[in-house]
Amino acid sequence: MARIADFSLTGRVAIVTGGSRGIGRSIALALAEAGADVAVAARKRPDLDQVVKEIEARGRQALPVECNVREREHLENLVKATTDRFGRLDIVVNNAGTNPTFGPIVDMEERAWDVVMNTNLKAAFLLSQAAARTMKERGGGSIINVASTGGLRASKGLGAYSVSKAGLIMLTRVLAAELGQYKIRVNAIAPAIIRTRFSEHLWKTPEIYEPAVKGTPLGRIGEPDETAGAVVFLASDAASYISGVVIPQDGGAGA
Repeated sequence: MARIADFSLTGRVAIVTGGSRGIGRSIALALAEAGADVAVAARKRPDLDQVVKEIEARGRQALPVECNVREREHLENLVKATTDRFGRLDIVVNNAGTNPTFGPIVDMEERAWDVVMNTNLKAAFLLSQAAARTMKERGGGSIINVASTGGLRASKGLGAYSVSKAGLIMLTRVLAAELGQYKIRVNAIAPAIIRTRFSEHLWKTPEIYEPAVKGTPLGRIGEPDETAGAVVFLASDAASYISGVVIPQDGGAGA
């Protein structure tokens, strides 16, 4: 049986991409509350500085890293900056994501498709690749991908986003199969509609919001902080025999 201490992340170092707001911010703060020092990556420094202050207010160290996850060099620098500052890397949360369009996939421009795939899927591949090299040297680690229920079932109007998240789920399973021998665990969470700026169009549009709530046994959409507990669990020793899983966070809608 897991002990309370198994949930502690004291002494560990995490990277969270897209960590300046929404789900990423909640995850970064939750990891800090569990004891981890956190490198927070996003494109805009002012937003990063605010999260850093919140992490430091919780008694942990934080490193802001301006990063465009669509650039390999930025991701490699993120890993290097983190290990240079903290001397180790134990946890990576691939959270950064985008969805610049809403509508039929057959009408989607190629450029928009590439932006979605490069941000939501390729970036996670590249950062996981860079992080795994470091984790292998240290004897293990935990990679957690923020997927979506859209990757588990088709989402009308969110075609490319759904495809990218389905790919991320398979990437999670492939990495778990390949990296387990190095004691690197790879898992994912799959939130449904969460009340963030990113998903504002969904929860502010009645014809989308109302059916979503009606189809959810808990009778509401989720809040950003409700996504973070599962990430802390998956990052901790309490989940030491869990790898290759996807945890839906949908209020029971998939039951």
